[in-house]
Amino acid sequence: MSTSAPVIAYLFTTFPANTETFLQREITAMRALGVNLRVYSLWGGGGSFRGVPVASFNKWRLLTLFWLIPIEGWRRPDVLKQLLRGLFTRRAPSWLNFWENMLGAGFACIYAREFRRNPPTLVHAAWGGAPATAAWLLWRIDGHRFSAAAHAYDIYEHGGDWWLMDKLEHAAFVHTSTEMGRGALVERGLPPERVVCIRRGLDQIAPLKPLRASRSPLHLVSVARLVEKKGLDRQLRIYAALAAAGVEFEARIVGDGPLRAGLEKLAGELGVGARVAFTGHLPQHEVWNQLAWADALLHTGVIAPSGDRDGLPNVIPEAMSVGAVVITSPAAATTEAITHRVNGVVAPVEAPAEWVEALRRLSLDDAWAEGLRAEARRWVEENFDAHRNARRLLTEFHKVTGT
Repeated sequence: MSTSAPVIAYLFTTFPANTETFLQREITAMRALGVNLRVYSLWGGGGSFRGVPVASFNKWRLLTLFWLIPIEGWRRPDVLKQLLRGLFTRRAPSWLNFWENMLGAGFACIYAREFRRNPPTLVHAAWGGAPATAAWLLWRIDGHRFSAAAHAYDIYEHGGDWWLMDKLEHAAFVHTSTEMGRGALVERGLPPERVVCIRRGLDQIAPLKPLRASRSPLHLVSVARLVEKKGLDRQLRIYAALAAAGVEFEARIVGDGPLRAGLEKLAGELGVGARVAFTGHLPQHEVWNQLAWADALLHTGVIAPSGDRDGLPNVIPEAMSVGAVVITSPAAATTEAITHRVNGVVAPVEAPAEWVEALRRLSLDDAWAEGLRAEARRWVEENFDAHRNARRLLTEFHKVTGT
């Protein structure tokens, strides 16, 4: 890559993160397009990713804020006043979100001199929390142009990130990966022309596996963090209804999280403990092996009491790509990929009988299953190619940088 090419400084909360393969694919695709990248990880991470150095923020450097805040505050008193006014007049939606924003502010203050000496062409925040706070303040301090991504967590958890709209209203453009997210940001006041929906994607699309000739017992898989928004208690009740209806199945729940012990207990109480295996967290190649084993992927997402919800979980297009039929709840943006009885099945988690009906038919009806699989694969090829979508994102970068 030419050192004279435009430089995009990518800011991440943590990079690389095992649970955020969609962002790893984005960097991989940008690298393949020859983009000159500077990658920063604000919390952990670091090292190198596929030949791209990842600068990790050393938290001990936060001690230097004792003298850097007065220095930068003297340079830009208006910025300091705005931050102090916000701190004393706004309540953060959660302590976690408060400290995420403080982390981004600390990074901006500490790295301001480095960015001054060696300015990137554009700063891109990969999340609307700490990275967007850092990008916004680097703009406020020294005028660095920036863009930002906003995910479902940034938009919805406890009503959204503390400073989200302040940050995004000044971004050159905002990247979302769902029309649901785009619509929410436009509804909150962002100009529609500055909010772009560009899907994530797969860097390689694997061959479509053959349909199993006999699908009894059904092989069912769910890939999810074990948290409220995944609706896994409802999923266990669907498995109990499936067992009561006499449909033979084996199920695997891939992932870990704070609800695991309670879910394992509930599986036992519902009488499906012997049929449902909790695998814990698995590396990405093992997740693909689980999708290859499965006849169907079940996604029982709900809106959590905190407001948190999924956008379009990446595992849904992943399953669609290899031929595991997706059965999903209609929560959040899942129906942007799954059209009921066209390329998958959509059913409310409150209606286990609908899930039982769909799964029974999947176990018996080859023609129906093949039709769903073919249409699902078509959707992935048209919408979920990481390289094609990275080119679209790069076009947005070029519009800002004029290159």
